[in-house]
Amino acid sequence: MSYAVTNPATGETVKTYPTITDAELEAAIAAADEAHRTWSKSTTVEERAALIRRVGELHVERRQELAEIIVREMGKPIEQALAEADFAGDIYGYYADNAAEFLKDEPVSLLAGDGSAVIRRSSLGVLLGVMPWNFPYYQVARFAGPNLIIGNTILLKHAEQCPESAAAIAQIFADAGFPEGAYVNIYASHDQIETVIADPRVQGVSLTGSERAGAAVAEVAGRHLKKVVLELGGSDPFILLSTDDLDSAVQNAVDARLDNSGQSCNAAKRFIVIDELYEPFLEKFTAKIAEVEATDPTSSDSALGPLSSLKAAEGLDEQVKRAVEHGATLVHGGTRDGAFFQTTVLTDVSSDNPASKEEFFGPVAQVYRATDEGDAVRIANDIPFGLGSYVYTTDAAQADRVANAIEAGMVFVNLVLADGAELPFGGVKRSGSGRELGRFGADEFVNKKMIRIG
Repeated sequence: MSYAVTNPATGETVKTYPTITDAELEAAIAAADEAHRTWSKSTTVEERAALIRRVGELHVERRQELAEIIVREMGKPIEQALAEADFAGDIYGYYADNAAEFLKDEPVSLLAGDGSAVIRRSSLGVLLGVMPWNFPYYQVARFAGPNLIIGNTILLKHAEQCPESAAAIAQIFADAGFPEGAYVNIYASHDQIETVIADPRVQGVSLTGSERAGAAVAEVAGRHLKKVVLELGGSDPFILLSTDDLDSAVQNAVDARLDNSGQSCNAAKRFIVIDELYEPFLEKFTAKIAEVEATDPTSSDSALGPLSSLKAAEGLDEQVKRAVEHGATLVHGGTRDGAFFQTTVLTDVSSDNPASKEEFFGPVAQVYRATDEGDAVRIANDIPFGLGSYVYTTDAAQADRVANAIEAGMVFVNLVLADGAELPFGGVKRSGSGRELGRFGADEFVNKKMIRIG
């Protein structure tokens, strides 16, 4: 296994990075443990929040440099890369603003006896973060931000194709004033990650990635009784039941599918349209998505870059071909040029087609026809995943009914691309467990200590 920056737009390997040695890994764990025992125990929430606030400010100050790095690493269009650096800054700022409130003592009303009781939140210790390539800054922010303020210390293993952004993030934490061991970047192998999880000094692990990676990490963590938070992707439904403005709904659907070149875990991927709107939606949606072409991600005009790697594009190509072989209709697209993949629309995806149960990580949309509200919910839930979802309707009561019936961790009604630092992020079923962002994101890796006073 090797860490390398390979530009997906050109295929050029820009720089390689050595994997950490076992001795260096032991030193990293020891440093994180020491930082928890000393720095974490001797600082206040307010002092740690001030450091995190500075981390957020540095993300914004260095946004151009940070953005250019991930354009090289994973092909994100430059304007989206700049926005990601800004969003990461917002997340750090959010936790700096709210941590004291989130961590304050919580009184418990006693049912019997005199005295009082409180829940006091405190750190667990060293945590391991295993982060993905698709949002190199945002993913780290939502894990590291709250946990460092809580007083946990961080070992961060980034994706193998994101070593340059991983180093840039580590430099920001150092420049913000965090002591040695509070945030440690590790270029670790898969075998070394098992070693980290097994180490008794490490108290928990958070992973965002594939089902396979999540299962592997959870298996090791389970053997060693470690707390785990998993976000494993999804195949989110976009349900259109009624609208006063079909053109606007179509544009939102396109935007929800093509975010991050279609490589967003909670992007809309399956478009489930009520029968009377199906034909006009499909016509307009296909025409609109066909207007978007994959272009040079360094251009400020680029809305769709290459996929993250040649391997990713080849895998998506195989998925589309397999879907068609099993009866799906290729309405538009389906062609690949290196790591660039054409926007693609599939219809007639039956429930026994493998495509109906898979996540397509790229600019490929599946469009389904639903006979009524119940059928739309059935199609939406007929998937192993349960991350996010989108419901479009002019009927408020229907929106509430459908939102309640969808098996997902998040539901957005009549809007897309509305994630926020304050909104908990996470899913159910094979999309994982636990939450990040918002108040709940600061409540995963804490000791909720009960103190009863007589």
